[in-house]
Amino acid sequence: MAAINSKVKWAGLRAVIDSLKVVPVLFQHSLKEVEDQTVTNLGHIFTVEPMNITSPSTDDEVALALRLLEGCCLLHPESNILAHQHKAITVLMNILSTRGVLEQGACLDALIAIMLDSSSNQMDFEACNGIEEVALLIRDKQVEENLRLKCGEFLLLLIGHVNGRETPPMMTVHEDVRRFLGEKSASLIWAASQFGSTLDPEQRLTALHIQARRVLESIDLY
Repeated sequence: MAAINSKVKWAGLRAVIDSLKVVPVLFQHSLKEVEDQTVTNLGHIFTVEPMNITSPSTDDEVALALRLLEGCCLLHPESNILAHQHKAITVLMNILSTRGVLEQGACLDALIAIMLDSSSNQMDFEACNGIEEVALLIRDKQVEENLRLKCGEFLLLLIGHVNGRETPPMMTVHEDVRRFLGEKSASLIWAASQFGSTLDPEQRLTALHIQARRVLESIDLY
């Protein structure tokens, strides 16, 4: 009975995500790139037509939208397809390279969820030179340590739990890791990325943190 109730709940949740069009709304609003709007003539001031005033999303709004996107993609496989249709990888890579630590951390988690079992999103990640962008962050000692550790976790999850899981492996990911992080760090990532297959979720999370720390230490020595 418990299993049946659980299935009903998940089915209901997926139906809600579908009916509310959560992913399209996120990319049309909170994750939409808003250009600065300027008044070009006095007609805009004195017009009787109302103007739509828009402003960029705040850091908290972007981070929350990314967490929501992550959850949708993990619970609702069709969300990965919708994300691809809205050029999600391009949008998220821009966030990763331009926004603050709060959004960057959420962005790395969302990227993993978006690419899980999605060859189209994985190919987009390669096309955006995703490994290089992550490598720039993890190698920069001026970046907050927690974000660098998050980058280490991202690489471990990407290599061990996303790449080639249900789809053909990304063509350049291993070479990119070696090229941007060095042979020693790359070898450590490949070996450590197989962690946790027999561990419970809490133990896997602990193992992920430990391995990410080792990756960061190896990069700092490189």
